[in-house]
Amino acid sequence: MSPRSASVNEELRRRSRERLLHAAVELVSERGYDATTLGDIADRAGSARGLVSYYFPGKRQLLQSAVHRLMHRTLEEALEREPRTQDGRERMARAIDAILGLTVHHPVLMRQHMAGILQAEGFVQCPEQKRLAELLRDTVVRHGSAAPETDYPMLRALLMGAVYAALVPGVPMPLAVLRAELFKRYGLAWEMGAPPAPEGTDEAYDADLSRFFATEDRPPQSSGQPK
Repeated sequence: MSPRSASVNEELRRRSRERLLHAAVELVSERGYDATTLGDIADRAGSARGLVSYYFPGKRQLLQSAVHRLMHRTLEEALEREPRTQDGRERMARAIDAILGLTVHHPVLMRQHMAGILQAEGFVQCPEQKRLAELLRDTVVRHGSAAPETDYPMLRALLMGAVYAALVPGVPMPLAVLRAELFKRYGLAWEMGAPPAPEGTDEAYDADLSRFFATEDRPPQSSGQPK
């Protein structure tokens, strides 16, 4: 049997990594961070346990990469949904709503993500985080920023602050209040983006996240510089 080509090996590695990211999101959502081990994640992904260490230094770094994947694909989906638009204000509204919406649908993941960022290692500079940065930077540019080098970090900081405020145990800020403040800052009308459902009604949400961790062939993504 002839050895596999380099491209086949690279594809297998990519698929293994994606399965680990997906398994991390599922298990931490189900059990919490402390009750989830790297062995559990490897087992759910159908991977050898030693393979986890090949891709990630530890559980915290794996979870950060997994949540960054969830964030960037959620944001990407929101920006590209129908009707598609190039309007900078509408795209900013969609971006804000996409990130804030994660606190509603995935509070355990987002709370652990924020806790991880406050650890000594801070942000994990992984492909998922870089893609998230590219999308947010593009959003501020389309919104009309003349200085994205400073306006992108400000948007990132405001979104992180809003997520934190929405998830503080015991004293969470209402999401509608946080949304209103962000919309006011960026000059957005309330009806833009994806306004929250009226109180007491259920918001439509696709809980199947497998589409965000698909292992089919995908076009290569650019490696932007924002951090």
